[in-house]
Amino acid sequence: MSQVAELGLDFSSEVYKDAYSRINAIVIEGEQEAHENYIKLAEMLPDHKDDLVRLSKMESRHKKGFEACGKNLQVTPDLEFAKLFFAGLHRNFQEAAAEGKVVTCLLIQSLIIECFAIAAYNIYIPVADDFARKITEGVVKDEYSHLNFGEVWLKENFEASKAELEEANRQNLPLVWKMLNQVENDAENMAMEKDALVEDFMIQYGEALSNIGFNTRDIMRLSAYGLRAA
Repeated sequence: MSQVAELGLDFSSEVYKDAYSRINAIVIEGEQEAHENYIKLAEMLPDHKDDLVRLSKMESRHKKGFEACGKNLQVTPDLEFAKLFFAGLHRNFQEAAAEGKVVTCLLIQSLIIECFAIAAYNIYIPVADDFARKITEGVVKDEYSHLNFGEVWLKENFEASKAELEEANRQNLPLVWKMLNQVENDAENMAMEKDALVEDFMIQYGEALSNIGFNTRDIMRLSAYGLRAA
């Protein structure tokens, strides 16, 4: 028996569709933010322009896929809510870009947002409707390649980037926990446990920090900035 059947999820119920209107909007807006962020990064890193433009186009395709998921369940996404949801990370990315802080922009987009997305998709896939599951499984494979771009660039520039990475982590990681708290009830109504989301995010983010060059003690210290805000 599938997890969906075990949980007795009713994708047509008003409770589910109400929660889905916000969660679906978040993934649509998240992919739009990612699209715009990679375009900006392409301007900031002209040597990697082709790769970054390619990533931005992939995010646009993901957005269309998630829009189709909402239509399939006859749900209108609450995009106004989603814009407010991402407002903090959006503002911080824009301010860092205006100051030419490539490292901060990469941490926000290529690490925090990508790890957040991967965690959410991993927890969602086992409890998704059949249509959304197929779409989301395809998206997750792409997101790992997006995460990899940031990891590779930051690893190659680790020593020069370390101080800015730590400061960017201090400013932005607490926002993730505030975001998770905002959608705890909606996620629960879709059979997505907040604790599982937190755990998956911490694993993804910790592995990314390790791949860049941080040691275990550093990773525990950096991760604690998020937990204090939880």
